[in-house]
Amino acid sequence: MRSAWRNVLLFALTAGSIYVTGGPRLAVALLAILLAHEMGHYLACRHYRVDATLPFFIPLPILSFVGTLGAFIRIRSRIPHRRALIDIGAAGPLAGFVVCLPVLYLGVREAQVLPRPPGGDGLSLGEPLLFQWAARALLPPIPEGMELAIGPLGLAAWFGLLVTALNLMPVGQLDGGHVVYALARRWHRHVSLVGVGVCLVLLYFHPAWLLWSVFLLVLSRQHPPTRDDERPPGPARLVLGLAAFAVFAVCFTPSPFLLSWADFGQAWSELLTSR
Repeated sequence: MRSAWRNVLLFALTAGSIYVTGGPRLAVALLAILLAHEMGHYLACRHYRVDATLPFFIPLPILSFVGTLGAFIRIRSRIPHRRALIDIGAAGPLAGFVVCLPVLYLGVREAQVLPRPPGGDGLSLGEPLLFQWAARALLPPIPEGMELAIGPLGLAAWFGLLVTALNLMPVGQLDGGHVVYALARRWHRHVSLVGVGVCLVLLYFHPAWLLWSVFLLVLSRQHPPTRDDERPPGPARLVLGLAAFAVFAVCFTPSPFLLSWADFGQAWSELLTSR
């Protein structure tokens, strides 16, 4: 194994960044989710003898309400066949999702029902389906004029679901793009373009999709072939792929931040005038 000092250093910096931003519970829960996601990819690569790096974590103590932009691994050799591709692509988000479930349970239990602030002050987060289901199952109905205020564990679960959904978008070389290529490689390019188009439509309504739209436009290029593209993935991998996209459906929210372009313009104007 090559020297891992950069990986260890970035992990430590990210742990410190999350701790400073949101405290120890956010740090432990969020790092567990992100680490499970990336190690799912890494261990699947090791299983198929694909050369891959250990996870690189991304600290972001400024301009981030969770203290990180997530993590990634680099795959440095070609994947042997489409069965391996779907295993490697799906292993990360599914592993992170499994770890996210108990964090979500504890996060909903930790949340408080508080009066909605006047004028909609503060950052409001869009809730994916799974978060909504968990809140309905574990909490009494929220009265009119009140809202659910999540704590550190709820924020870790929310961000974990967001990361899972973004990575499972069926575009380019994202995890979801790997799954699409493994199951229907001839349709991969078309599905990627549709995914980018949907993201651009979401951008029209929600400025939160700006950076991700640019990222997807870069990633929407042709997927590299495996060493044996003719080897079929098999029915078990079809089930795995469908499970991955079911997870995507319950984790995705079209408006992760309840922010309109008018709100964005006002916030930007206030930022400029405050200097």
